[in-house]
Formats: sequence, structure tokens, C-alpha cells
Amino acid sequence: MNHLKIMLAGLLFATVLPSLASAATLFWTIDNDYNRTVSLEFYSQERNHVWPGNGQVYVIDPNEGDATFNLSCNYNELICYGAWVRGSSQTYWGVGPNDSYNCSNCCARCGLGNVEPIQLLP
Repeated sequence: MNHLKIMLAGLLFATVLPSLASAATLFWTIDNDYNRTVSLEFYSQERNHVWPGNGQVYVIDPNEGDATFNLSCNYNELICYGAWVRGSSQTYWGVGPNDSYNCSNCCARCGLGNVEPIQLLP
């Protein structure tokens, strides 16, 4: 009987607190107000993962309006965005291409709410 109580308590604990590896989502809105097309990727800071991945990038044309991205990620995983002018990595936002630069306010934790909309300005 005591084993059953311990097992039930463990099951209850596991369902109340999400694990670090449990699936969650993070919703981003990015508005390209720059006068050129930009490339965009999202980078996990805690594992070797990039969105969209497989050597591809998201492409946002100038003045296209809001582009939205709903990333499937691990609960509480830290994710940063990196955007840059297509064909020229000298103009960038966030962590830039290949997660190359430091940034302030360009990262968010997965599953803890949506990210404030981001404007890519000149």
C-alpha cells in the first residue's frame, strides 16, 4: 500500500510541474521596417537547434507587415532571434547570422508567454 501512495505522489508531482524537456511553444511577431529583404533564424541557447533549420532561413520582405512564427520548443528553453540583410551580414538585428553577436532584449523563454512584437528598423 505504501508503494502505491509513493507511486501516486510521484505521478501527481510529474503532472503538476512541467519537465524541462516537455513540449511548449513560443510565438514571435517580427515586422521588417527596413528597406531591404532580411533573413531570419531563431537559435536555442541551450541545445544545438535552429529554426527553421536544415540550412534554411525565414525571409521577410520590406514593409511586408507582421510576420509571425510559432516555434515548437522545450519548456523554459532560451531562444534568441537573429536577423540580417540578405546578402550582407554587416547589417543585423538580435544575435545576427549564426548566433554571432550579443544582444539585449532579443531572447525569450519558451512556454512562458508570447514575445513582444519586434520591429527591424534602419
